[in-house]
Amino acid sequence: MTESTRTEQLSYEQARAELASVVERLEAGGTSLEESLALWERGEQLAGVCQRWLDGARARIDAARQRAEE
Repeated sequence: MTESTRTEQLSYEQARAELASVVERLEAGGTSLEESLALWERGEQLAGVCQRWLDGARARIDAARQRAEE
């Protein structure tokens, strides 16, 4: 299983927790440029996972509201 596949299989809570950790490490500083770039890229991946979860939740809520109105 690739890293990308493992990332896509994270729950919202797992992705959010790891993203918070990445942000904390970046804000703390003290990392090399290469490590900072790797952390940034990981953060972007995790943010994408979180956004997809939120978009899916919004779609489910919208669909439920629409069914309730019918």
